[in-house]
Amino acid sequence: MDLVEQGGAFAAFWRERHLCTLSTARPGGPPHVTPVGATLDLPTGIARVITSGSSAKARLIGAAGAPVALCQVDGRRWSTLEGMAVVRTEPDQVADAERRYAARYKPPRANPSRVVIEIRVTRVLGNV
Repeated sequence: MDLVEQGGAFAAFWRERHLCTLSTARPGGPPHVTPVGATLDLPTGIARVITSGSSAKARLIGAAGAPVALCQVDGRRWSTLEGMAVVRTEPDQVADAERRYAARYKPPRANPSRVVIEIRVTRVLGNV
């Protein structure tokens, strides 16, 4: 999916500082929704969330990956990104995600067990 085609307002919305929610599925199907900070790389169509490797969201996605939804809301403006998520543990991937997070929010606190949830976006919904 080419997110660049979504337009300038969409890109600006995903650069603004907003908290997001990440929705995953628990065993049996009930949703697990948690607040997160997220970044979106428009040219590659990849969204990233940094988290602890022991977090419920990282465990639910697991090594095999899982479908997720990442949403942010600001008044009547909203955007949901759907796609397949995987957990990355490689130090260079974690460092890259930390840099992206710091650019959108603030430098993250130190966390030696940090991982990256990487979402390959396949569908975009919203009103931006």
